[in-house]
Amino acid sequence: MNLKIKYKELLKNNSAIIAANFYNLETLKGLLLAAAETDSQIILQLSQGSIDYIGLRTAVGLAKSALEDYGVVGWLHLDHGNSIELVEKCLDAGFDSVMIDGSELAFEKNIELTVGVVELAKKYNVPVEAELGYIPKLGQKQSMEDGYTKSREAKLFIEATGVDALAIAVGTAHGFYREKPKLNFERLVEIRKAIPETILVLHGSSGIPDNDIKKAVSFGINKINVATEFKNVFMRSIRKSVSLNDEIDLRKIFPGAIEQVKELAKSKISLVKETQLI
Repeated sequence: MNLKIKYKELLKNNSAIIAANFYNLETLKGLLLAAAETDSQIILQLSQGSIDYIGLRTAVGLAKSALEDYGVVGWLHLDHGNSIELVEKCLDAGFDSVMIDGSELAFEKNIELTVGVVELAKKYNVPVEAELGYIPKLGQKQSMEDGYTKSREAKLFIEATGVDALAIAVGTAHGFYREKPKLNFERLVEIRKAIPETILVLHGSSGIPDNDIKKAVSFGINKINVATEFKNVFMRSIRKSVSLNDEIDLRKIFPGAIEQVKELAKSKISLVKETQLI
């Protein structure tokens, strides 16, 4: 199934899907076990850092073959692509979806960059995600209310670019939070009303309370991005296992970490499956 079709389904059913980043075979396995055991679809995401670490062709082959092996319907998405060159490489390699992140550029420059990617992606018939507003990345200031996505600008941006999905700034941040996040649900509702036919994406979902995730979905979020929590639970399990014994066989150390990723992914998947727009 083309992800564009899935996006139309999400909008029609007022529902959401989990988009999870993977970093190696083990985190990928945990995510797909969760999807298989819950009979759910999933978007698998790779950032440039993970692509550089695994290798582009290897990462694509790993994701595509694993989806087939586990019998899971899913898609491979480029997360936070920062150039048309990277996007084109990923499209040529077989990605099902791409994101171009021009959120730190001026509004007009963000539009210009995004339009270039949208035009390029048409040849591959894959959806494009963009970002508008200030969603802090690691190391950046986590609170910036005037950086929230404005509904008027969101409408202008969609009209100018024609992107399929838009990551919006409503109070989330990438990485773990130093203080309790406060999501601006009123702004979310305004944006949803302004661009009713566009997939709305919540980046920085790691550490957001479950009730806030459910509320965000109920108010119109369609795609929930989760990354940091999976890295954290995987590494915590590895550290614990290594500290408790002298085992040197990584094949005996990794299964516990895979299980932790799986259980966390199952909880995230279940959270969005039980929530619909009100």
